[in-house]
Amino acid sequence: MGFFESEIVQDEARRLFTDYQELTQLGSDYGKFDREGKKLFIERMEELMDRYRVFMKRFELSEDFQAKLTVEQLRTQLGQFGMTPEQMFSQMHLTLERMKSELGPSS
Repeated sequence: MGFFESEIVQDEARRLFTDYQELTQLGSDYGKFDREGKKLFIERMEELMDRYRVFMKRFELSEDFQAKLTVEQLRTQLGQFGMTPEQMFSQMHLTLERMKSELGPSS
């Protein structure tokens, strides 16, 4: 069975895509959130990024040709912006850390 034929892979891809769409749509109102809402949004984004990182690692470790091709396509696309997948994750992490620091210390 190919990597993309796996029901687990398909389900997680669907969930990641749906969760990402919902969070980005919700994020357009981020400035209107109260402090707790912002904290919750940041936590959800961190969880999503962790799930995405694990999902991509599965691609990288797979021996499946399509999975390897997908990783290479991602590297090529990010390369057009002068970035690697590792740098993309690092940038996302820095952005979320900056968002947390803008909230100030916890009460």
